[in-house]
Amino acid sequence: MNGILLVDKPAGITSHDVVDRIRRAAGTRRVGHTGTLDPGATGLLVLCLGAATRLSEHLTGLDKVYEGAMRLGIVTDSYDMDGKVVAESPVPALTMGEIQQACDRLTGDLMQVPPMVSAVKVGGERLYKRARQGEVVERAARHVTVREFRVLSYEAPDAQIRVKCTRGTYVRSLCHDVGQALGCGAILASLRRTFVGHFSVEDALPVDQFTGPDHVASRLKPIETALTLPSVTVRSASRGAVISGAAVNPDDLVSGCPVSKGWVQVKSESGRLLALGEVNVGPTGLWIHPKRVFVE
Repeated sequence: MNGILLVDKPAGITSHDVVDRIRRAAGTRRVGHTGTLDPGATGLLVLCLGAATRLSEHLTGLDKVYEGAMRLGIVTDSYDMDGKVVAESPVPALTMGEIQQACDRLTGDLMQVPPMVSAVKVGGERLYKRARQGEVVERAARHVTVREFRVLSYEAPDAQIRVKCTRGTYVRSLCHDVGQALGCGAILASLRRTFVGHFSVEDALPVDQFTGPDHVASRLKPIETALTLPSVTVRSASRGAVISGAAVNPDDLVSGCPVSKGWVQVKSESGRLLALGEVNVGPTGLWIHPKRVFVE
């Protein structure tokens, strides 16, 4: 059983719980996710089954889109509803435009410090475990890109928001920073992931609707459609070389290579994904080196 499965995670369970349920439903251990959601969050989990697990590193890096609610006037130690309240303040008379201005200052390339209550490891231990012991430790800032931080509506104290961002961005940290900028504090009150790359939660099913192997198999998306990387088509005579991991050059391709550097999908003349390859140009010209082979 190979392919991509789109699951709509409910609140109250972890991403690993979803993986375990799909493993039982599919009757296979070879299931992995491509980016976790906090237990309180809902929405899209993109799971890889079978050979598709070799795509995980490429799917994990895709942009994400979230929608949720930011509640003003409160600060918690986790920056969301699950944490301990550390401050409460009256919410000033704010317009939607004033809140949007604060959000606009948090778009683009940012250096973001992970919250203490997070799964990031410092010194080999999860931050949330150290936070439970009352510790506050130094955390290295991480580069993230927030492509959109939009206020969709506002009815005090809650602002409905949409965020499009790169991997590793903490939306609750964005809400916390907006609250600090506005002077009244803010937390993330709810969160739903609606997109991972080109995958939409509209095409996902709730995890409890996957009741057996046949149902899982019927919802699998083929690995050939999983990525938006450029593709090359290898001639039939060179198919064996790709499967064995040997490098191929433009003479082995049906119509050449569209890029001179980076990753490409290497497909057969029938459209089957044979491998992911890395393109390099050296003294002898352009070569494609298969790195993840899907046909054995």
